[in-house]
Amino acid sequence: MSDNSKLVSATVIAQSGVVFGTSGARGLVTQFTPDVCTAFAVAFIAGMKSNFSFKKVAIAIDNRPSSYVMAQACANALKQLNLDVIYYGVVPTPALAYVAQEDKIPAIMVTGSHIPFDRNGLKFYRPDGEISKADEQVMITEQVEFTSLAESDELTVNNRAAEEYITRYTSLFTTPFLTGKRIGIYEHSSAGRDLYYRIFEKLGAEVIALERTDHFVPIDTEAVSEEDTLKAINWSKEHDLDAVFSTDGDGDRPLMSDEKGNWLRGDILGLLTADALHIEALAIPVSCNTAIESSKKFKHVQRTKIGSPYVIAEFSILSKKFNSVAGFEANGGFLLGSDVQLNGKALKALPTRDAILPAIMLLAAAGDGVISTLVNALPKRYTHSDRIQNFATEKSQAIIAQGKQDPKKLLAQIGFPKAEIKNIDDTDGLRITLADNRIVHLRPSGNAPELRCYVEAESIKIANEICTQVLARIQGYTQS
Repeated sequence: MSDNSKLVSATVIAQSGVVFGTSGARGLVTQFTPDVCTAFAVAFIAGMKSNFSFKKVAIAIDNRPSSYVMAQACANALKQLNLDVIYYGVVPTPALAYVAQEDKIPAIMVTGSHIPFDRNGLKFYRPDGEISKADEQVMITEQVEFTSLAESDELTVNNRAAEEYITRYTSLFTTPFLTGKRIGIYEHSSAGRDLYYRIFEKLGAEVIALERTDHFVPIDTEAVSEEDTLKAINWSKEHDLDAVFSTDGDGDRPLMSDEKGNWLRGDILGLLTADALHIEALAIPVSCNTAIESSKKFKHVQRTKIGSPYVIAEFSILSKKFNSVAGFEANGGFLLGSDVQLNGKALKALPTRDAILPAIMLLAAAGDGVISTLVNALPKRYTHSDRIQNFATEKSQAIIAQGKQDPKKLLAQIGFPKAEIKNIDDTDGLRITLADNRIVHLRPSGNAPELRCYVEAESIKIANEICTQVLARIQGYTQS
């Protein structure tokens, strides 16, 4: 075979248009050709081999139509490297991460999370957890030669990841503490939809399955659609539910409602979860609600850039000073940074976003009462976020740059001509705290061509109104 048939991973990746965002490599399905998937897989393994010894690699997928073919390409690539592939089929990302961590082997998750189905992505896990930003850099610069393969073998599903994930949570409780509770599961196309009802049923709940779909539904837990907001309220009334549970596409970001069907904001869910687990120190992105600090429930709260790698990077620092460490994001994904004790049993650290732990801990914290009581006891700070889709990243960056240069001018353009500025935080995007403690935070998405807006205010109505106003104004003045 001549050298002409050899491809080089860094070149293939650079030419693909696929880039790393806040949560893995993302791009259009059309960009994830077999060669591109192979390039990422071989570059990932090359980086891992410099630090770890392993003979197996785990792969799993979400329910996107394109995910299986991408998994086949990754599996083929690994076989070229004489590695055994364990294929866990459709499971939540944290289920794959957990079992790979237990086996001390690397893992690849084929998922685009919550982004539209014409896109997809790859998430990579080291034997000891999520890859870092440094690992990403190694991956895109590694010069690994590989051969283009035309044929892809069929993959045989191993059920162990699903079973281990279920056991991880059901084994923590000696009694079925959800007996008498009615939990609705909004299944749509979530990767964990076949696991969740088993977890809740084992914990004693009566489970009502809601709206399972054959087509992919890109649910964004940080920007819940009006349609999904109404669905949960109506389901709660219709089925007399204690909560509605759902997730994004790959099951690492939860959607959890109270007994009336009102979706909880992800950072409020995270706050209540961390409190129920008696966590001492938190690492959270800058976009999270300030109620976390003002609740006085934690010894230390460290703010980071948005994205789980930044949250995880803080864990090792915090672990030197505190006995229990965790993190969560405004999207609700909860990261357990240290082993904790629960009901006299050990719950092992899982430093990657997880959707089921917060749901279980919220229900455990509510006990015989209702979820809204827990929420109402927190400081009265409310957040709302939304996004402008199909908004060029360059545009977003230009707006942020202008805002940093002249924040007063930006505030005037988005409808606050007389506002006084209390604080400016440019950790990630531009987060402006006004003199009346309202907060407006603008940031380009790390995964897709979107501009996100996060607002915090003294009522949900005001937060909602400000967010709508800001995004409408931005669209208006960029088009003029």
